[in-house]
Amino acid sequence: MRPGLHLTFLVTTLYTMTLAGALSTASGAERIAREGTILLADARFLSLGLPYSLCLLAILGVHEMGHYVACRRYGVDATLPFFLPGFPLPIGTFGAFIRIREPIPDRRALFDIGVAGPLAGFVVAVPVLIVGTMVAEVVPESGQGAHVGVPLLIGWLLSWLSSVPEGQTVSLSGPLMAGWVGCLATAVNLFPIGQLDGGHMCYAISPRFHRRASQAMMAAFVALGLFLYPGWLFLATLLVLFGSRHPPLTDPGGALSRGRLVVAALALIILILCFIPQPFDLSEL
Repeated sequence: MRPGLHLTFLVTTLYTMTLAGALSTASGAERIAREGTILLADARFLSLGLPYSLCLLAILGVHEMGHYVACRRYGVDATLPFFLPGFPLPIGTFGAFIRIREPIPDRRALFDIGVAGPLAGFVVAVPVLIVGTMVAEVVPESGQGAHVGVPLLIGWLLSWLSSVPEGQTVSLSGPLMAGWVGCLATAVNLFPIGQLDGGHMCYAISPRFHRRASQAMMAAFVALGLFLYPGWLFLATLLVLFGSRHPPLTDPGGALSRGRLVVAALALIILILCFIPQPFDLSEL
């Protein structure tokens, strides 16, 4: 373990996410345009981004700690989470990950390690989204900039908890923005392909199912990238480079319990609720 390295990545990522959160606010965007980069170290300006960065840090951190705790439960050697800074990305981070340093023993362990992260992160994301929806600022539709897609979960919460007059929209900033990023990260991780969390779960259910699901998802990414959002083509390229196959288990025998199959169905529902087919509408740029 190298706690100093993990802490350095954590603090740096917290800064870049806080900066991204500050820039996402209407007042933050106006101030940076007026006063320039001097605000990059201004504590009062950066404080605008803390509601976003702290909420997103909680979602990503709990997600990765879910994997870490599951690894510890099964005696699998794994690192603490690495957080990846991401400025000038509009979300301020490339995400987080843990590195599993030895083979996973069997299907049960693989499934539990794979599903623990998305479930844990989703449990945190839901209350963040509820609070974010209730405190979200309603602003006039400017018609400028990239419009973001809304997953089913956020669409339902907005219809239940927020009243938006005609000609206005909800500002994607603060906790709501953190929840939106959390939904996107949860959905991507649950894709049943390669060594993503969903890929781990599929392989634990059946290696043959994993192979077919990976092929189907790769085709789906290409179609989504060609017709909706080119970012999916980038993800498909990464999966090709890193490989869509799954490493074998120490003990490939046995089958998952009925309870774990129910959890797999729950994970599929979460994927559907969180998936954003077109995260950004680039035609609005």
